[in-house]
Amino acid sequence: MPDSAAPILITGAGQRVGLHCAQRLIEDGHRVIFTYRTERPGVQALRDLGAIGLFADFSSEAGILAFISELKAHTDSLRAIVHNASEWLTETAGNEAEAFNRMFNIHMLAPYLINLHCAELLQRSAPADIIHISDDVTRKGSSKHIGYCASKAGLDSLTLSFAARFAPDIKVNGIAPALLLFNPEDDATYRAKALAKSALGFEPGSEVIYQSLRYLLDNPYVTGTTLTVNGGRHVK
Repeated sequence: MPDSAAPILITGAGQRVGLHCAQRLIEDGHRVIFTYRTERPGVQALRDLGAIGLFADFSSEAGILAFISELKAHTDSLRAIVHNASEWLTETAGNEAEAFNRMFNIHMLAPYLINLHCAELLQRSAPADIIHISDDVTRKGSSKHIGYCASKAGLDSLTLSFAARFAPDIKVNGIAPALLLFNPEDDATYRAKALAKSALGFEPGSEVIYQSLRYLLDNPYVTGTTLTVNGGRHVK
């Protein structure tokens, strides 16, 4: 039987955008299961709000499959899966293959296997969604971060393929953000240069991703689409 009260799974929700979206989902009345790799204050904050936190290491096939088994021990249905877990690694001489493989596993293999193995959980909910959090960098490529960009571009491709495979029962979409939040160590020069890349020219924060997530969850007639949330970088 469809279960509209089924929880939403959001990966990588211990900090920053993932944490904000998990908190907002809870505020909106959803049950939330989230993954984390490192114990942070945000992890406990979500637990305090009633969310279920599951440790997950998506850097290997074994870690991904172990998480899927753990997830199925906690729920037999899902309202949505939000693939937010991500890692940005610098590709330095001597560690290129290690960095590429790790980002491939986190950005592509984990969503691929989770989608395949958890489709049955989503099919017990109506409506049901999968949302991939990609990156605006895939639009033009990156000479400095080839592995990161390539693995996120692969995630964009998974959006199209899974949308075709799972229709009409499960909608599959993506969100491709550009700069959302500065880090505390970012200096004024860097901030000014980064803001100048967009037409709108401001630091939007995490809420714009939740608004995009909310749109995709609530709209019944959108699948196979990746929303660009980049402040107009493509028109600069």
